[in-house]
Amino acid sequence: MLMQTHEARLAALREELKRRGVEGFIIPISDEHMSEYVGDYAQRLNWLTGFGGSAGFAAVTLDHAAIFVDGRYTVQVRDQVDGQLFDYKSVPGDSLAGWLAEVCEKGAQIAYDPWLHTWAWVEALERQVNPKGITLVPADSNPIDAVWADRPAASAAKAIVHDDALAGQSSAEKRAVVADWLIREGHDAVVIPALDSVAWLLNIRGADVSHTPVALSYVIAHKDGSAELFIAPEKVTPELLRHLGNAVTIRERSAFEGALRGELSGKTVALDPDFAVVGIAQGLRAGGAKFAFKQDPTILAKAIKNSAEQQGHRDAQARDGAAVSRFLRWLEVEAPKGGVDELAAAARLQAFREEDAGLRDLSFDTISAAAGHAALPHYKVDEDSNIPIPPSSIYLVDSGGQYPGGTTDITRTVWVGPGEPSAEMRDRFTRVLKGHIQIDRAVFPQGTCGGQLDVLARQYLWEAGVDYAHGTGHGVGSFLGVHEGPQRIAKPGGGQAGTAQELFAGMILSNEPGYYKANAFGIRIENLVLVEERQIESAEGRYLGFETLTFVPIDRKLIDRGLLNADEIAWVDSYHAKVRTLLAPQLTGDDLAWLERETAPL
Repeated sequence: MLMQTHEARLAALREELKRRGVEGFIIPISDEHMSEYVGDYAQRLNWLTGFGGSAGFAAVTLDHAAIFVDGRYTVQVRDQVDGQLFDYKSVPGDSLAGWLAEVCEKGAQIAYDPWLHTWAWVEALERQVNPKGITLVPADSNPIDAVWADRPAASAAKAIVHDDALAGQSSAEKRAVVADWLIREGHDAVVIPALDSVAWLLNIRGADVSHTPVALSYVIAHKDGSAELFIAPEKVTPELLRHLGNAVTIRERSAFEGALRGELSGKTVALDPDFAVVGIAQGLRAGGAKFAFKQDPTILAKAIKNSAEQQGHRDAQARDGAAVSRFLRWLEVEAPKGGVDELAAAARLQAFREEDAGLRDLSFDTISAAAGHAALPHYKVDEDSNIPIPPSSIYLVDSGGQYPGGTTDITRTVWVGPGEPSAEMRDRFTRVLKGHIQIDRAVFPQGTCGGQLDVLARQYLWEAGVDYAHGTGHGVGSFLGVHEGPQRIAKPGGGQAGTAQELFAGMILSNEPGYYKANAFGIRIENLVLVEERQIESAEGRYLGFETLTFVPIDRKLIDRGLLNADEIAWVDSYHAKVRTLLAPQLTGDDLAWLERETAPL
């Protein structure tokens, strides 16, 4: 019998914990690969609690339960999770260790799934709870899986070959680079569990995770340039076999743990501390291998796009820009009539994208946010939250597409008529735009990291005594993850991973400052940019800057021209001229007329 209520699910989990002789269990949003987005089979937190956000975790004891989210989800968690069942906790202010110390007796054993947490996470939590008499114990299997009667199966979609011409480099060439790294570092092999790293290294893609074209699999790469791919047999095609060749051994995914425990004895194996879960490290140790935590050697190589990947991105952006522009014209006509809601707008944007036969998927769930919802940076519309887009209001849409050549991510904030936006709206929008321009025009010496650039985007908001609570830029993959490390533009410190990563020519980042007025409106302007070398006469050393990749009009109705200086006005006019040149050949009729109007000089 299926348990339909979250109360029944929580009760069943507690019975399972009693049966196992433990006092509690920790439930993250995670899979065995530490993916940002996980397949339906791994949505354990959502099943247990109803929470649909992309970041958070819960902890359940025999008598208490709590769900922990950050400030992005303060409203959403209260809408989706029953406060009678779970206490609401806000991180980083509330800690898991502190909560466990409050609700657990001395001697309590709290279980965790070793395939869903990293070694560092477990070590850190143990340091905090062990002095309180609380012990963490790895579960032999996930207790939620034991009571989740209708748990979806993992995807059986076929793995597909990613054309070497689009990748710009063969898998053999990439494996040779990894082999050289292993020899330099003194390791025999590296375990690669991150799905996008596997996809990049072997030039394969898949359809196992919503909006991210990866195949559920692991790789063990060896110092002789060979590799083993652990993947379910039903995902393997003759084309994949031909593509991988003799140097890549294909093995069943279910054989992975046994290989860790039985085939690497006496060898030294590298593990990425951010992606290798406890279960992998435990398996290697049990099998007599030594392991060392080092950054996955594909991470930086994947982030630095070669010339083929760069061109693929430009091509994808041009196609995507036309679809988004057609949507914005449609919205300008239809939304003021009052008959368009958030879901309908997202569906219409997807339909415009799908008219391009090259589209493979969206790159994430579209953020279609009207009025006060736009003030929630990570708002996700559903049937329950959906509202009409009010006339005379701000509408924010953050969206992207997956194309064989590249992954897109763009945010536009527009005024929905009739009437005019308020002076406050135009002031905030223009300050966001000024910060966006500063990032776009930045020139900086080699060795600069993203954390050093972040202030450029915030300075004009700070002048007005306001700020935004998210990062300014994240890395983006090539027909892979829309969020890709290790580079990031954000305030240094505060747990912001990637802010200390040096920027290199070939990296792609988003440029997306914003402003959010609670329950009123939100603003974000996002383009993707490519780090490129800059030639500066008499420069002392090597300098870098950004090439803009995203070309869609910026809403002129929200710009306060009086807040822009001459250089900024010139930037807007130059940007819009490039938009017109790139998109005009793809548009006709009313769409083309709209484009010409929206890209006219300020």
